[in-house]
Amino acid sequence: MHSYRTHTCGELRPAHDGQLARLSGWVFRKRDHGSLLFIDLRDHYGVTQVVVQPDRALFADCQRLKVESVITVTGKVERRSADTVNPSLATGAVEVLVEEVVAQGPCDALPIYLAGDEEGPEDLRLKYRFLDLRRERLHRNVMLRAGIVASLRRRMLAHGFTEFQTPILTCSSPEGARDYLVPSRIHPGKFYALPQAPQLFKQLLMVAGFDRYFQIAPCFRDEDARADRSPGEFYQLDLEMSFVTQEDVFAVVEDVLHGVFTEFSTKAADAIPFRRFTYREAMQRFGTDKPDLRIPLEITDVTEIFRQARLDAFRGVIERGGVVRALPVRAIADKPRSFFDRLVD
Repeated sequence: MHSYRTHTCGELRPAHDGQLARLSGWVFRKRDHGSLLFIDLRDHYGVTQVVVQPDRALFADCQRLKVESVITVTGKVERRSADTVNPSLATGAVEVLVEEVVAQGPCDALPIYLAGDEEGPEDLRLKYRFLDLRRERLHRNVMLRAGIVASLRRRMLAHGFTEFQTPILTCSSPEGARDYLVPSRIHPGKFYALPQAPQLFKQLLMVAGFDRYFQIAPCFRDEDARADRSPGEFYQLDLEMSFVTQEDVFAVVEDVLHGVFTEFSTKAADAIPFRRFTYREAMQRFGTDKPDLRIPLEITDVTEIFRQARLDAFRGVIERGGVVRALPVRAIADKPRSFFDRLVD
């Protein structure tokens, strides 16, 4: 038998009933019922419940184990009774009856609590980031990002693209934000710049004859945070294509993005080809060149309604050849003036 594990903590199923298994992981939760000790053992792959019976010589040692201690347990897999099955766990139909426990890394009391929904103070979470990353939600988010990047890479390769890596230390180039500068030890008083995007390098590759380029590119920009972008650095799917039309580019991007959203999003993705708007149409209908079509608000032309209005502010504009547009919002006709004043404030 392997020294540390025969199975992962997310692997055991009813088909393993009666088998001897060895698991290694972190003590995620403990429930001491006096007559029985239940330990939820966690690793990268999931959680398995292990049971320590009081007649075992190791019972007292297991009672002293603190949460997040690293242990290796060996025992028999047993199906749970129907009334004790935990449907929220992939391994919830079985448990392991412990016969042997090895404490690989005993743990002291932790400064933050990991098993609950309470996140605790952010300064503590950042100070003990190696612990914070053990939380189920953060672990899931890190794995989600890795899965999305892997999916993007697979889909781009399937379209005949080649992945290239471009330098991080480069010369400064005029772009939309300030550069991050890195002092040069070899050339005192001179600096490298971190690339805001691999623009120069990908153009160099295309001019050199590399037909289809892509990169999951790190971009460094010394700018304030935005609603859709983190400050400092972010990653983007960067691509270039040779001897193609606009429709060819649309076809690749639509197929890749639709596939990724279909694979990972819990929300329905629009069918492809995606809806398209000219810049003029988008600005006239939504007031922005990147509208959120989930919001059912669309600017409407109300010129004819206000053509005979007594308000000179509207009638005068129309008489001079202008138009009046409005944003219709439902279920607010009965609201007082103070309601709209608060919206403006």
